[in-house]
Amino acid sequence: MGTDAARGDDALAAAGIAELRSALAGRRLSAVELVGYHLDRIDRLNLRGPQLRAVLETDPRALEIAEERDAEQRRGQVRGPLHGIPVLVKDNLETAGGLRTTNGTTALLGARPERDATVVARLIEAGAIVLGKTNKSGWISGSGGWSARGGQGRNPYRLDRSPHGSSSGSAAAVAAGLSPAALGTETIGSILGPAGVNGVVGLKPTVGLTSRAGMIPGVRSLDTVGPLCRSVADAATVLGVLTGVDERDPATGAGAGRFRRDYLGCLERAELSGVRIGVPRESFFGYDDHADAVAEEAIRVLAGAGAVIVDRADIPSLPRMLSEEGLMFAQLQEVKHHVDAYLAATPGEHPRSIAELIAYNREHAETEMPHFGQETLEMVDALSGDLADPAYLSALATMRRLARDEGIDAVMSEHRLDALVAPTGGPAWKIDHVHGDPDARGSALVPGLAGYPAISVPAGAVRGLPIGITFMAGAWSEPVLLRLAHAFERSHPAWFPPEFAPPSVG
Repeated sequence: MGTDAARGDDALAAAGIAELRSALAGRRLSAVELVGYHLDRIDRLNLRGPQLRAVLETDPRALEIAEERDAEQRRGQVRGPLHGIPVLVKDNLETAGGLRTTNGTTALLGARPERDATVVARLIEAGAIVLGKTNKSGWISGSGGWSARGGQGRNPYRLDRSPHGSSSGSAAAVAAGLSPAALGTETIGSILGPAGVNGVVGLKPTVGLTSRAGMIPGVRSLDTVGPLCRSVADAATVLGVLTGVDERDPATGAGAGRFRRDYLGCLERAELSGVRIGVPRESFFGYDDHADAVAEEAIRVLAGAGAVIVDRADIPSLPRMLSEEGLMFAQLQEVKHHVDAYLAATPGEHPRSIAELIAYNREHAETEMPHFGQETLEMVDALSGDLADPAYLSALATMRRLARDEGIDAVMSEHRLDALVAPTGGPAWKIDHVHGDPDARGSALVPGLAGYPAISVPAGAVRGLPIGITFMAGAWSEPVLLRLAHAFERSHPAWFPPEFAPPSVG
């Protein structure tokens, strides 16, 4: 892994964090070489070649920072488990240096956050080099992975296919070897969905395990920050860096005494013998034959490795969750309240409210709305944003009761389960700027509404398009989920590098 490898061997693009750290510690590779390799790969694949449009910008100081990490390494001053490792960060996580934070819109190019998001600061404290910011679905995007600032992101496995939703750039970048790891954020499906269709591991933590301070809000009661990586071990490594109580995010107080700084230890007993895994069939299966086939094979693998499969283990409250209109009202009310507050408080020249953002979009329609309108933003802006509103509080309580007490907690308790397993979703669909994305189907809804953890792991493919499965469980169950996912990954390795296939016919 010397200079030649750092410059030209694409095998380096698939190396895991532990392998890279070993090479850095043994001085077979320098951080400068590693960063230079990934910057070169971004240059060749992001806006040229397959034009993935996964990365919005790179930090012009990245090589300088890498030199600092190399000097620290030579002095024996290793900051942490990510020392010298380049990491990409989603564009809704604040960076106070040379990188901008825009949520994919040109409206926020003038925003000037005064400090890094807590999770970004923790990456840096652990020795990581923040390589750049990733593209994402913007506030106006009927097509997953499209933003006004970055254009249409592409799936590296087939270039006319969608990279999925909001954390699309982070997932596609990791899949394409533009970075060993990236941060994503999830409200409902924004980590899990992109992980599934881009063939990487995506971990959605329990709400409160990782800080959202410095994150442009989605639905604050559901928002969480997590890693996208090529292996479960890498996801465990990054998660340990991100966790902890943060006075800037009160939700992290619930994580006191529950988080770990090292989740790799959870993988040491990665066996499935006697583990009880439930299969929720209703709504989680039946929407895509390919996803079903991959999931059924995964269930056979789990059973063959000694897991006790409880089939079926449906979530009793799911029909109500799918029909309860008040749940969407609660989410949109939060968007109104928190996005307005974020825009009003963020320094710089930019819209100071959703109303001003809507006006900006109208004035810059050719840039911000070339394919789709802003009806959802207008609907949000019509709400009060009053989080003391009894209707909002009632809807929020209903959402939590259905998703938690009568949902995941109920089925886990009834069948004495360690986890549930289901398809993450179907294969990536074709990008369509006329009709937009199909209705979302997959495993993300219930853990999303509950604020509970889930992890998507590559499980198979159809015609070269990856398909993942998702393990989910109750609050603070990350150690169990990581262990099960790692055991499955070892029993059924399914990751394969993308070939950047041209558009298919038909």
